[in-house]
Amino acid sequence: MKITAIKIRKILREGRLRAVVSVTLDDQLAIHDIKVIEGPDRLFVAMPSHKEANGAFRDIVHPISPAARGPLEQAILDAYQRELAARGPEETAHPAFAASASTAVGGSIPKYY
Repeated sequence: MKITAIKIRKILREGRLRAVVSVTLDDQLAIHDIKVIEGPDRLFVAMPSHKEANGAFRDIVHPISPAARGPLEQAILDAYQRELAARGPEETAHPAFAASASTAVGGSIPKYY
């Protein structure tokens, strides 16, 4: 499978949640509500999940192996960093700033799958 588009849907500044992202695979499958989260040492990607009755969160969709997760996570984080750089400090400074930029894969994001 190839990542054919990454859309940064929302950029946030307050709290640990930094962005909400959608990814399109092979121009046929869209995965929404992927989160970019600020961890203690680095940014990481959290796949879409739902809260179960016992309070635990379970992924709705996720890569099966580290070989699949690594390139997907890196492509999302690269797109997020490019979006921040393109917007500049003034636009991303507001905590409720919502982005609707789209990055088509091909030229600037390597095809990982």
